[in-house]
Amino acid sequence: MNLDLSILENSIGYSFKNKDLLINALTHTSYSYENKVKSNERLEYLGDSILEFISSKYLFENYTKLTEGEMTKVRAYAVCENSLFKIAKKHNFSDFLYLGKSELSSSGDKKAILADSVEAVIAAIFLDSGVEEAEKFVLANIVTEIEYASNNIGLKDYKTVLQEKLQKNGEVEIKYEIIKEEGPDHDKRFTAEISCNGSKLAIGEGRSKKKAEMDAAMHALENLK
Repeated sequence: MNLDLSILENSIGYSFKNKDLLINALTHTSYSYENKVKSNERLEYLGDSILEFISSKYLFENYTKLTEGEMTKVRAYAVCENSLFKIAKKHNFSDFLYLGKSELSSSGDKKAILADSVEAVIAAIFLDSGVEEAEKFVLANIVTEIEYASNNIGLKDYKTVLQEKLQKNGEVEIKYEIIKEEGPDHDKRFTAEISCNGSKLAIGEGRSKKKAEMDAAMHALENLK
């Protein structure tokens, strides 16, 4: 594969000194397995921690009136899979991922793969230049999510916030339904659908029914923004 990674570098606002780090960050396990090269799993692991640190530091320094619990809620929203997926879409990560033939032929949702690649790129930037450059990239892409969450989430969870928004003009029937369950017992993934008065609002995914419902509520809130 000969991808022009300079296009991606221009988009994210960072040029790698070690291009191999960027290639590694974009290499999915399916490509790794088929081509006997390193996958981005280890970078993803590191990037997850760096992302949590940078977002926590930003919240601590800029949202002095938020409690610990509120900061945790806001951070969870800002760095969740959906937020990372939006970052990947914004910078067209899908055009630069190294995917194996098995994944390319699959019609499955690439949301998780794209979200994971963002964490891997964060780690790659950190290893290439240090935390300051990683922080520039992270904050350039999550500050708006933090601002939204700080104004709308607070101590309340997504289901509560959504219920309040939907019922502000009177009682409505809000229904959550698990519409899909897949994977082995040790690694289940659930899909939940939320509807209001019979009209579908959004769907969500998670590794438990509760997390899937919460993800659906979060998507519904975004659709109502």
